[in-house]
Amino acid sequence: MIRDLERVRNIGISAHIDSGKTTLTERILFYTNRIHKINEVRGKDGTGAVMDSMELEKERGITIASAATHCEWNNHAINIIDTPGHVDFTVEVERSLRVLDGVVLVLCSVSGVQSQSITVDQQMKRYEVPCIAFVNKCDRSGANPLKVCKQLRDKLGHNSVMLQLPIGLEDKHQGVIDLVKMKAYYFEGDNGEQMVEADIPAELKDDAEAAREEMIDAVSLFSEELTDAILEEAEITEELIMGAVRTGTIRREMTPVFLGSAYKNKAVQPLLNAVINYLPCPLDIKNEAMDLDNNEETVILESDFDKPTVALAFKLEDGQYGQLTYIRVYQGCVSKGDTLINARDHKKVKIGRLIRMHSNQMEDVEAVPAGHIGAMFGIDCASGDTFVSPNINYSMLAMHVMEPVISLSITPKDNKAQINMSKALNRFTKEDPTFKTYVDHETGDTIIQGMGELHLEVYVERMKREYKAEVATGQPRVAYRETITQRAPFNYTHKKQTGGAGQFGRVSGFIEPSEEEFEFVNKVTGGRIPTQYIPACEKGFQACLAKGPSLEFPVTGIKITLEDGAYHAVDSSEMAFQAAARGGFLEAYKKAKPVIMEPIMKVVIETPNEFQGACMGLINQRRGIIQGSQEEGTMSVIESQVPLSDMFGFSTILRSATQGKAQFTMEFSLYKQAPQSVAEEIAKKKAEEKAAKNK
Repeated sequence: MIRDLERVRNIGISAHIDSGKTTLTERILFYTNRIHKINEVRGKDGTGAVMDSMELEKERGITIASAATHCEWNNHAINIIDTPGHVDFTVEVERSLRVLDGVVLVLCSVSGVQSQSITVDQQMKRYEVPCIAFVNKCDRSGANPLKVCKQLRDKLGHNSVMLQLPIGLEDKHQGVIDLVKMKAYYFEGDNGEQMVEADIPAELKDDAEAAREEMIDAVSLFSEELTDAILEEAEITEELIMGAVRTGTIRREMTPVFLGSAYKNKAVQPLLNAVINYLPCPLDIKNEAMDLDNNEETVILESDFDKPTVALAFKLEDGQYGQLTYIRVYQGCVSKGDTLINARDHKKVKIGRLIRMHSNQMEDVEAVPAGHIGAMFGIDCASGDTFVSPNINYSMLAMHVMEPVISLSITPKDNKAQINMSKALNRFTKEDPTFKTYVDHETGDTIIQGMGELHLEVYVERMKREYKAEVATGQPRVAYRETITQRAPFNYTHKKQTGGAGQFGRVSGFIEPSEEEFEFVNKVTGGRIPTQYIPACEKGFQACLAKGPSLEFPVTGIKITLEDGAYHAVDSSEMAFQAAARGGFLEAYKKAKPVIMEPIMKVVIETPNEFQGACMGLINQRRGIIQGSQEEGTMSVIESQVPLSDMFGFSTILRSATQGKAQFTMEFSLYKQAPQSVAEEIAKKKAEEKAAKNK
């Protein structure tokens, strides 16, 4: 692996579903000689793209799991992660952005900035990842890269600057004009592998001059030397412009825009040059860890091979030789035979085998130095664990994980399926933090939870294929919540007298609605409740939140203030105060007017204009609120908020209403109070379930 970190790039390729991420990655691998034949995402012979190695990915023509690979271009090492575009697999994007230094944001030149582009942009902001934009599909009918550049500015707030102009669009798309070098580039050969430099066509000369003026004006903000050269009317060199663009990009104050058509093999090589010229190397990025021995004080990590090792496990897979753990090394070097410590549980791990990934193929390596991405075999750990040298105790912040919003009951067909199902669930929950499972103690059902119907569907399918676990699935269930709407007091005494010491504890205070999930405020004075029993009170209150007293949904948005109480010198104990807190909570909860909260999803439909009215009708039928709709050429984009409970099976209904021409994306937005009629319906169902169990 290249040890000169200035020649290393760790990049991700992210975008809305169907923007051409995997197709672009496939071309990059071909031009960098990593593969010798281009495969299409939906290959006719069933091969599928190299980066979509899972059977399900090949069949459905979508990316489900992020795939890592590496290649070399102009003496630079590029580690690439191709991420899914579908919102149900958003954790794959999240975990990838956590460890990457830069991103190529792929946008469709017809559809422009779409709903998932907005989600990816928010994730990039969360981890402060710089990006360059690639406007793909310039060969498509209705392609308009200038409109997409403007949308980047208006919808995402990026300072987007065009560094290229197209030579022809739609079926006349031939190549690009480089505004830095003021040259035209065409792509010849069977697969566009020959990049031919030429003069700018005469009819585009004026447009190119004007666009260059605009571009230089925008990038001069990031370079005093460039500003001086403009003012002094001196020669503006390529190096000056490139230096300014790089500075602006790394600071996340500018997004350079490139364009082309990955499918038609146009302008992928200039994009590779841009990755090297403008995206940061590991030395340009500030990485932090917490020193666990020093009050979690922030420590700046250095990409130095001789310093103590710090590496983050960001993705797990079950390989044929045991667990495969993807790591990004931030400091030091992970070598074969090293002993490292897992900062979470302080267990020692010995590194047996190290590899570099190329989709699902492996390449053994002796070491993974700082600034690189690699993988370890046979190490038992969880996603987000930090591995460090034995002489330090650092931990890195794990990634942001969203809570699941949908659940499904699954039942194995027979005993063999039961064993295989538990193996599968064990592995999937370890690999994917947004996929959760538990056993419902009342019904005995196994429940799986996830981010959407497709998410759970894929895991059920994988259970059948990879583990031969035949399971039957129940009706999807919505993750409802309970909360309170008004303040209510409690004054509860827990008294129990058995042989010997009894139990005694009194708690008094009030509960009220809160913006936070749970808040506990202690206002007890004068030792009315001894300090050592206060945590027991909090624990007792918190234990009540898992299941609401009325409908047994988790309780959220509640603040509990403890004001007074009483204890007994002999009979009081932690257990007694926990019981008193539970009693106090139940007493106040009924008076606080509890309500049911339902998850509301952000639903974005893209449909041909003629079906716009039909799609709006479908949303209105589902208690949806339309937040906006806009026409973009022949397509309409409808943004809305719809309760999750009304969205089951929506894809089939949408297809039949639009002759299969519309598509939609759905992601969790917020929790809202369910209307009275819906709440009554839920309560009725719960009562029926209880009655059925008691029979």
